[in-house]
Parts: sequence; C-alpha cells; structure tokens
Amino acid sequence: MRFDVLTLFPAMFEAVLGDSMIGRAREKGLIEAHFTDMRDFTENKHRQVDDYPYSGGGGMLITPAPVYNAYMSVAEGLNYKPLTIYMSPQGRVLDQELVKELANYNHIVLICGHYEGIDQRVLDEIVDMEISVGDFVLTGGELPAMAVIDSVSRLIPGVLGAEDGFKNESHYNGLLEYPQYTRPAVWHGKPIPDILLSGHHAKIEQWKHEQSLIATLKKRPDMLEKAELSDDDIKFLNEYKKQTENQ
Repeated sequence: MRFDVLTLFPAMFEAVLGDSMIGRAREKGLIEAHFTDMRDFTENKHRQVDDYPYSGGGGMLITPAPVYNAYMSVAEGLNYKPLTIYMSPQGRVLDQELVKELANYNHIVLICGHYEGIDQRVLDEIVDMEISVGDFVLTGGELPAMAVIDSVSRLIPGVLGAEDGFKNESHYNGLLEYPQYTRPAVWHGKPIPDILLSGHHAKIEQWKHEQSLIATLKKRPDMLEKAELSDDDIKFLNEYKKQTENQ
C-alpha cells in the first residue's frame, strides 16, 4: 500500500507517522508514505500558494497550479490513476466500512487543504472522493489525512502484531469491542472476570461476543440497527434488557 500526501506541512506527518506501529510498518516495507510539499510546485518566486477568492469574503484560497503540479509529480508516468482523496468537511464521513473499502486500493493520494479551501477547478479535475472525519471544521487537512493513513494501514496484512487482530476491535464487525484486562488479576480490590481464568477457549470467545453486544447496547445502541445480529444475539440482548430492567 502506498500513500502520497500533498500538503503545506510535510514535517507534521513524519513527526506522527515516523514512529510506533506505522513507522515500523514503513521500515518493513509493508506500507509506503510520501509527503509532498505543494509550495515546491508554485509558479511564482515567492512560493505563494494562496490568493483571494473571486467570490469575496474573508480568507484566502489555495490556487490550482501548486495542487495540480504536485499531483502530477506523483501520478505522471503511472499506468493507472491512484485513488485521489480531498480531505474536506463536505466529504463522506470516515467510518470503518469506508476504511475497509480504502484498504483494497494499492495507491492513495491524499490532498490537504488550508485557508478557505482549494480552487474547485483542480478538485474537479483530479479528485475521486472527498472524505471528512466528522461534522466539524479543522484548520487543515493534515490531521484527517493522518487518521486515514493510520486506520487504513492497520488493515494491511502484517502491520499489526497479531494477524487479523483488528477483526475483534470496535466497529470492524458492526459492534463495539469487549472490555479487556491485564495483570494483576486483582487491582484495587477488583478481580478480572472468572471466565478469563477458566482456560475454556470456546466459553471465553462467547463471553467476548456477549460483552461486545452489551457494550454496543449501552454506548452505541444505534449501531445495533445496522449490525448483522443472529437470532441468538437478539435473544441474548432481550434477556439482558429484562435483567437490567428488574434490577
């Protein structure tokens, strides 16, 4: 998997994605991440990337040339078009389903806007998709782009320490993750659930699934409407609701 990021602040990415799990994945060659400074592709000696919008109002707009030229430095000569994403509050909201879709691509270009945004003409010409990380506005697209790289990279084989470990995590299967515990077995007078010391693998897996159902019911009941629940899941949840109502 290769990521190319077009940004005004490439140093931000190395500071965050050069360490930890993503940094190790890059060192192993499991993912590539390249950060291109759009200021290097301006067409003026002052390396200015912004100008006043014709529509008036406050703020500045990134001009099309540095965005396009930076993009062509990445895409020119390829025998395919990389999936090109503009990080925008107007885009499709990033969720785990979208993350799984993006993990199927081999090459993704992420464009980070700033100021009041980017001239629409270059977006129309090169962008395939707009993505938002939520219904709020940030000062630039760098943090959202990092979220895309991090979340997608975790699904690439070999990136996580445990193969397919992500499949039990929150949102992957439509449910929130079950609670987890580590040593000591008793902390502040609170023991871990007995089932985790039983050594009975099948019962532990059942407990994990049931705890995921309970966590989703308590914290994100809206997710249960979309989750693919079995008849046993529905029966368990109904029984759990009755028990808690009687307490």
